[in-house]
Amino acid sequence: MPPVTVQQLVAKDTDALRALLAKDPAHNLYLLGLLQEYGIASADNRCSFSYWGRFDGKTLTAAVFVGGSGGLVVPSASEGAFTGVIADALAERVRLKGSVGEKPAVDALVRSLCVGKPRLSKTYRLFSVSADDLGPFTNPLLRLAREEDVPRLVPLAAGAIREIHDRDALAEDPHFEARVAQRVRARRTYVLEENGELVFKVDIGSRSQFGAELEALYTVPSQRGKGHATLCLGQISRFLLSSLPRLTLRIEEKDESLARIARKVGYLAGRTQRLVLTE
Repeated sequence: MPPVTVQQLVAKDTDALRALLAKDPAHNLYLLGLLQEYGIASADNRCSFSYWGRFDGKTLTAAVFVGGSGGLVVPSASEGAFTGVIADALAERVRLKGSVGEKPAVDALVRSLCVGKPRLSKTYRLFSVSADDLGPFTNPLLRLAREEDVPRLVPLAAGAIREIHDRDALAEDPHFEARVAQRVRARRTYVLEENGELVFKVDIGSRSQFGAELEALYTVPSQRGKGHATLCLGQISRFLLSSLPRLTLRIEEKDESLARIARKVGYLAGRTQRLVLTE
């Protein structure tokens, strides 16, 4: 039996990490996007994030992304026990503030890296779609958000945070509007405008050659039930799948209405995910 070790990943491990994540790209899209955008930092501890891996001998079998000393901890789609080995090794240096990923892996992280009960814990189902699965739903009026949209977009972004994370982003985050504007400048937010009002938004949360993850779908409450989410999800899915192999979307287990919309558009349900926030 080869020895099991936990090590911080360095640049020479990039190919091994990409190969591990690419074995299950749909469930690893978030990490694949982070890896493509930022790479693996040097192990000098001055960087704001790091990757840690479980090795069987020289073979990488699981990985965990640690951002901001635990501000965001994301496990690869691996066996929960494998993630638990990494979590135990990080227990002295990482205090988990937020985590999202496959439920068994996040459960293992919480056991080792959480002090007390999480403030928020939700279970999700990961939905995915490819171009062959798409239904006929489109709305060509969906467009990229523009800089001048930001003042009208901020309330929708805050509404999405309130519904997803039970947080008042406008009250808690003095930089929230700047974050919304940054995402707009990065061409990651799409909106639907009707009669001068923004009624729907959706963000591209993570993107790589393996696909993209959609997040924070939000319809203004007064405009719900009119088909905006169905048509706009179909539109952005069709647009992105013209150049990407797959899309994913996390939907809270109890959100049956959004799950119905996703299935109608062509998304198929995958494995269970868990979101945890401690602060």
